[in-house]
Amino acid sequence: MNVDVADSQLTLAAKAKEQSLLFEYSLKCLLFAAFMELVLYRLASRLGMHLSKLAEKYEAVRIGFQGISSLGFMLLNVTSILAFLVIFILVYQKMQSTLWRGTYDKVLIPLVCLLIIVTVGYLIFPPAMLGSVVYNVLTLLLLVILTIECMKTHKLLSQRLAIGCFSLGICGWIYYQTLTTSYGLMGMVTAPPLVHELNRLGEALMVLSSILVFWAYGSTSLRTKNKQQRKWALTLLISGGTIFFLLLFLDYFLSLYSLKVAEEVRKAGEGIGWVFQMGMGYTFYLPFAFYMAGFICWSYTVIKLVIIGRLAGYGLGLMFMAGYALQLSHLTLMVVLGLMLLAIDKRGTLGRLRGKIEGKMVYQPVEPVYGQTP
Repeated sequence: MNVDVADSQLTLAAKAKEQSLLFEYSLKCLLFAAFMELVLYRLASRLGMHLSKLAEKYEAVRIGFQGISSLGFMLLNVTSILAFLVIFILVYQKMQSTLWRGTYDKVLIPLVCLLIIVTVGYLIFPPAMLGSVVYNVLTLLLLVILTIECMKTHKLLSQRLAIGCFSLGICGWIYYQTLTTSYGLMGMVTAPPLVHELNRLGEALMVLSSILVFWAYGSTSLRTKNKQQRKWALTLLISGGTIFFLLLFLDYFLSLYSLKVAEEVRKAGEGIGWVFQMGMGYTFYLPFAFYMAGFICWSYTVIKLVIIGRLAGYGLGLMFMAGYALQLSHLTLMVVLGLMLLAIDKRGTLGRLRGKIEGKMVYQPVEPVYGQTP
């Protein structure tokens, strides 16, 4: 009898380890595939559209961008499949293990399952305008629940501000998309109230959130006793501040040097803005320095967290790679999955979670730059 019980426990442990390994490597592959899909499909292929005249002139350029677009589209499908797989594993683990469970899982799990069903259904039967409104409302409900869950599990003010700004920013785009589609469905030609203002506010909040993630997750305290870390923090602060200042007043400095050069840089900036607007939804109406600051802060934080195995690194990576305008269903899944990963970040790193379905192991993050303690 004891032997049978022991064998049963070993079998369960082996299955749990296999599921954890599948989750870990699927998540890593998803992050890589999502990054490559962003670069090749949503950015590089849009750049090809911007350089259409050059592509008409040179056949090699046209074939090159056509190949990049095809590869990017393949990566889009791979990203979608991996997003479905990781969400399925995460939901399954939430139902099976106390280690992965959250406070609001009784509401969250049915809504996530409903979102998956609706997404698959819309892939088979493309939705009309009403279906788009339903999908946006469902996404909004999930964002609200996941934001509340993250606020409950994250005690630091910096982390709550970063997550709150991101959620409010995405809600600005959902408001714009839902209201404009609803007005079109009802045959109304007037613009919905505050739709453009809230859309721009949402973009600004997204940029602010990408900067705040460095303070919340990636920074080192200036009051640390480690001299090397303090030196690195000061170097990063001074160099980053200098670059930000130069970018903020780049147009003014270039106009002092040459008005022609300044005009050429402005045109190049408009081209870059068009590519990112088509690929990620950012209009670049704010000064370019803020977007660059957000990109540098976000990329440094994600790389740092991924190296040490923090789930927050994968979550933040997926959330911001989805962009501001969630024009495709897999982008919505990336945002939902990213917030789900943030909500369970304090349960441990990927290495500590591997094969440990029961028990509590809390991972303590590094102290932020302004000396708050988790």
